[in-house]
Amino acid sequence: MSALTVRHRTTYHYREPMGFGPHRLMLRPRESRTVRLHTHDLEISPPATVTWAHDVAGNAVATATFRTPADTLVIDSLATLTLDVEQWPVFEIAASAVTYPFLLSDDDMTDLGPLRLQAYLDSGGHLHDWARGFVAGPATDTLSLLKDISNGVAARIAYEARDEETVQTPVETLARGRGSCRDFAVLFVDAVRSLGFGARIVSGYLYDPDLNTLGSADSGSTHAWAEVYVPGAGWITFDPTNRSVGGFNLIPVAVARHIRQTAPVAGRFVGAAAACSALEVSVSVEPLNRPAGAGGEVV
Repeated sequence: MSALTVRHRTTYHYREPMGFGPHRLMLRPRESRTVRLHTHDLEISPPATVTWAHDVAGNAVATATFRTPADTLVIDSLATLTLDVEQWPVFEIAASAVTYPFLLSDDDMTDLGPLRLQAYLDSGGHLHDWARGFVAGPATDTLSLLKDISNGVAARIAYEARDEETVQTPVETLARGRGSCRDFAVLFVDAVRSLGFGARIVSGYLYDPDLNTLGSADSGSTHAWAEVYVPGAGWITFDPTNRSVGGFNLIPVAVARHIRQTAPVAGRFVGAAAACSALEVSVSVEPLNRPAGAGGEVV
């Protein structure tokens, strides 16, 4: 069990005062049995009116509306929480789903719906063929198969930090052999979807006190990973970037069908496209009794 402080500060600099349209913010950690959110505060400059809602996936979404032009926009999110996840969890998979392939119930098939459909075009079947190569036979252990695909992503793809907002398609990542945590997660999700699993993208924060995981520039950073639905066990967390299962060091903020739906900050300003002169993002995940630092990869 870890008591943590998570700080995520985004600063935009403009060459002149700008008017701002509504900004959609996904910064509040997602509460669950394993993530207990104690406090969450948003400080925004220039001052904004903030309203909250839950999207179709149950994520907490804030909408900030502005009246005052400014040459600097700062969005500062500060949360305190307790993360209580076993490092080596045991998953109680239903007997009907212990081996792959298995049949989903009618309700599960209906509810998973688009989460079983690949998000990116694979017209040549390259991704499906690659994923199919991990299936050992007509009765493959389901959890072992998913672990093998997750480990296979890490074995095939070299990690690189990328500041670009765009995400590579799974086929591009396979061909290029390099990618960020976002690319790892997208590749894994579409790979398991190609085999019929329901899967979703997760964005949030990586807690790395030992400084030994990929995707972290300090003791914590923004991160992307995946969840796969398996009957009985429910949603199982996979972090293909670090070959981990269970999410003992992961703090989710948003789950979604497509990674574009998980952007922490999205909005617009009124003015020339080149008016934004700089973007700064700092993220820290620290024990609750230590001051929050800075650093991390932008997801």
